[in-house]
Amino acid sequence: MKKALIIGGGPAGISASLYLARSGAVHVTVVTNGKSSLEKAERIENYFGFAQPVSGKELLENGRAGAQRLGVVFHDTELLELGITPELKFEAETTLGKETYDAVLIAVGTARRRPSVKGIGEFEGRGVSYCAVCDAFFYRGKNVAVIGQGRYAVHEAETLRQTSASVTLLTNGSEPDAEIPDGIDIIDKKISEIVGDSKVRAVMFGDGSKKETDGVFIAMGSAGSGEIARKTGVSAENGVIITDKDMATNIPGIYAAGDCTGGLMQISKAVADGAIAAMSMIRFLKALP
Repeated sequence: MKKALIIGGGPAGISASLYLARSGAVHVTVVTNGKSSLEKAERIENYFGFAQPVSGKELLENGRAGAQRLGVVFHDTELLELGITPELKFEAETTLGKETYDAVLIAVGTARRRPSVKGIGEFEGRGVSYCAVCDAFFYRGKNVAVIGQGRYAVHEAETLRQTSASVTLLTNGSEPDAEIPDGIDIIDKKISEIVGDSKVRAVMFGDGSKKETDGVFIAMGSAGSGEIARKTGVSAENGVIITDKDMATNIPGIYAAGDCTGGLMQISKAVADGAIAAMSMIRFLKALP
């Protein structure tokens, strides 16, 4: 059986998993960090098939249970890295380890919110980055900082540590919720601003102190659609992944569905996107040797 990875356990991802599992020839794994915006919806009363309002949490739980009944495997974990092997397979690294897949669906919803820190937007591309594996080359032998406090931030910091002179984790006033390895410094002060001239020079803190740095990497929460796109070379514009009518991206074998592809951000559209993507993935997988 071929192996398909779905990144995201919302309506788009679960919808796709149902179609893939029912094809009878695909082993389906869904990686989700357990956080879907649908869970925040207290009452949904514009979705087909429900005579009475239903909560987003209930709808999501029912969808997941249905997929599990068909054999879909859910891993409540965090995606750390997604790469392409020389054999043109897809290697996903999560907090559970590494696994290789034949096709991937990105269904992680909208792009993650970046921290509300003055200077981030101004210095994007001039010292502010969102992808360590993409831009570490440009900071060889330099001092860099990573904004974040979770496992994803630590992973980005570890990637940068291999080539940079020093790496400092900036938690922006939060407590780290992951083990910090030796060799990575931590500053837990609230960040007030990123400053520089033609490029980033320092991070300013609320108490008036500063940390001089050559670059700042944003790694809040877990990897969102924008980060995944950058890591794999998937085309995106303004945080929206670009797909064709079959939900295929510019990378053969990688598809996208749901809010991360823009348009009407409704459950009905996400479910439809997932179904279209799954049918396209099934055709792609059947054509593989």
